[in-house]
Amino acid sequence: MNTKCTMFGIELDAISMDLAAQTLAKWLESPRTGCRYVVTPNVDHIVKLRKSEAFQTAYADASMVLADGKPLVLASRLMGRELKETVPGSDLVPRLFQQARSMQKPMRVYLLGAGPGVAERAARIITQRWANVLIVGTYSPPFGFETLPHECDRILDGIAAAQPDLLIVGFGAPKQELWVHEHRARISASVAICAGATIDFIAGEKARAPMWMRKNGLEWLHRIVCEPRRLLRRYVHDAIVFPTVLLREMLGNALARDK
Repeated sequence: MNTKCTMFGIELDAISMDLAAQTLAKWLESPRTGCRYVVTPNVDHIVKLRKSEAFQTAYADASMVLADGKPLVLASRLMGRELKETVPGSDLVPRLFQQARSMQKPMRVYLLGAGPGVAERAARIITQRWANVLIVGTYSPPFGFETLPHECDRILDGIAAAQPDLLIVGFGAPKQELWVHEHRARISASVAICAGATIDFIAGEKARAPMWMRKNGLEWLHRIVCEPRRLLRRYVHDAIVFPTVLLREMLGNALARDK
């Protein structure tokens, strides 16, 4: 059975949430051979990928690419390349923490990102909620850190000293994907997940949408209501651009089939 779905110039893993978590758990228990990293594209990522070769390269080198958002799943079905389901990073991380219960050794986790103090709150909640998960480090980088070599060295040295199995990165896209890709050879973790606002969600810094909104693809509406100043313009822009991107993809596929 083919578990790959190629569209919008990227190759997605057409797997379920459970299989994604199980696969990552196996990677975490395997002998370390470098850092595998996970990206979770949504509509905003697809729009940004069109204009950034660096972002495209980061995606091409990712070990797992999982659809975050109903529009991608629906688009895949329109093109006859059906994805199993959405696998958002904010749901994948807790599901992976659940997998830690069946692991032989504690899952060592480092939280990188979010605002000052947020990762520390998330660490306390994770420790209380999930058995066999050990938070070995947290860090909230200063604004603009990605352009400062000495700050990047400090972050990488801190991760190396903590020796995590799993690195959760919450810088937002495309910064998190670009940073992990650039420094992947020096990241001392078996797996890194580019997880957006996941640390904020776990800490309670930001509220997740109710489950019924998530199941019906309406989480974007909840986020706009919660953060209109930051997100309204982005979502309006994506809502205008993405249909055009989808139409071009479908026309390109149709032309390719006719040749």
